[in-house]
Amino acid sequence: MSVHTEPDVAPVPPLGLRRDGLDPDPRVTALREHDGTCPVTTLAGHRAELVAGFHDARTVHGDPAFRFETVPPPPGITDELTAAEMHRRRSGMLLAIDPPDHTRLRRMLTGRFTVRAMKALEPRVAAIVADALTAMADGGPPADLVADFALPVPSLVICELLGVPYADRGGFQERAERTLRSDLTPAKRSQVIRASREYMATLVERARRDPGDDLIGMLVREHGDRPAAEGGIDGEELAGLANLLLIAGHETTSNVIALGALELLTDPDQMALLRAAVSDPDPAPLTRAVEELLRHVSPVSAGFPRVASRDVVVGTHEIRAGTMVTASLCAANRDSALASGDLDHLDLSREPLPHVAFGYGIHHCLGAPLARIELRIAFSALLDRFPGLALAVDPAELEFRRDALIHGVEALPVTW
Repeated sequence: MSVHTEPDVAPVPPLGLRRDGLDPDPRVTALREHDGTCPVTTLAGHRAELVAGFHDARTVHGDPAFRFETVPPPPGITDELTAAEMHRRRSGMLLAIDPPDHTRLRRMLTGRFTVRAMKALEPRVAAIVADALTAMADGGPPADLVADFALPVPSLVICELLGVPYADRGGFQERAERTLRSDLTPAKRSQVIRASREYMATLVERARRDPGDDLIGMLVREHGDRPAAEGGIDGEELAGLANLLLIAGHETTSNVIALGALELLTDPDQMALLRAAVSDPDPAPLTRAVEELLRHVSPVSAGFPRVASRDVVVGTHEIRAGTMVTASLCAANRDSALASGDLDHLDLSREPLPHVAFGYGIHHCLGAPLARIELRIAFSALLDRFPGLALAVDPAELEFRRDALIHGVEALPVTW
């Protein structure tokens, strides 16, 4: 099946990745409101069609007609990324593979990421959060909420879960951040991806020699003794799977913490609602607040692009076989199809809406239960420890990530 990449057409902007501060880009909002599609450039440099409505996003993410494994190599490096190299690079990457391999690998992890399994981690998450807040307090105001709290908390949690040395965080955090930026050339991004996999491959090899009680060790012990054809997992798959969990496990949650804090620090009414939810013995108000923050912040701006394996209807749009499509998750989460009222406004008292902040369908984020726990504990402890928390700069001075797959703020200076 050929993929319609239209290389001779003039370049189009990475509109699906663009944000306007905390909001979707106005042009993406207009696209949703007019039920349109438009050509965009993806993070990897492909040309794709962008949809922005909630139901359209769920169709693109949920209809098995849309597949990952026919996405071609990024333009400009097709000679380097042979078919064999593309297969190797996709190995284990749950967000780049389709059933049956996706089904086999996800099944290995499902039991470790249930709500019940994640709740068992709550005491350790609480301890990590408390330690980060103590270090932040000891440093005295002002502090950078990104570097001092939002980033280290989920990083340490996912490191302990996987068995990745936290001392290596400088390297993997930098590689993750660079991988998600749109200003990297395809060749540079390829180098960073290769370096990330090589790093994880060394940890996999160590685990094969001496598997621990962490997730990588579990996969080695329980599934690493047989090939994929017999339901097992090979070294390439394990490295790719662990690398994805490492990146996704800290990048998304850290940016919800930082952007959520910014939302609250610039909206006193919503901050008051969150304080009331934190102090309420009933967990329901805090659960509502976390879901609303996830919906409104939508850290992943657009879903990974997929290719239609056949002609398929997405809402009112007829998508031809071979067309690459991506969906704006941040715009979809503000769609009036979700509920009545002003969905561009954060409302922590709102009943939870069926947002797509974690994606949808078989590729729905495996770590969603863990992220919710981290967010609940992080915001509760942050407000309890620093009741006078406030921005230390004018919000207009803040610098947001530009055209990145995962939206964020570069730094968030705060005082208390």
